[in-house]
Amino acid sequence: MKSAWMICLSLATLAQGLASPVGLWRTIDPETQSVESLVRIVETPAGLSGRIERVLDPAKATARCAACGGPRKDQPVQGMAIIEGVRRSASGAHWDGGSILDPKNGKTYKVRLTPLDGGKRLAVRGMLGPFHRDQFWERAE
Repeated sequence: MKSAWMICLSLATLAQGLASPVGLWRTIDPETQSVESLVRIVETPAGLSGRIERVLDPAKATARCAACGGPRKDQPVQGMAIIEGVRRSASGAHWDGGSILDPKNGKTYKVRLTPLDGGKRLAVRGMLGPFHRDQFWERAE
């Protein structure tokens, strides 16, 4: 009986690992439904962080974050860290508590990441006060 319990526990742990936001994601523009960039989310001691690994539109590949403030001001968007400090929620259903930067407008929002479809898609919710906006990213690897 103990080994059956351990197998169930191992399978549950594996399933949770597959539904993690960690990995490479295709960002989808909600208006045009086109793939804009590739964002890699990694686990760090400070929580999950994400960086724009590649901007897919060649005309925007050298874009700089003119609307950003502070150290990100006029820095290249490609290679920029846009997600910081995200941790798994107590319920385990999503990751939140961190922030996400929108390089188009330079604003930073609270973020919630929720894996969907067994980890094949990622609901990315940016929140500012009572307002929020959702994007759905697709796993690239």
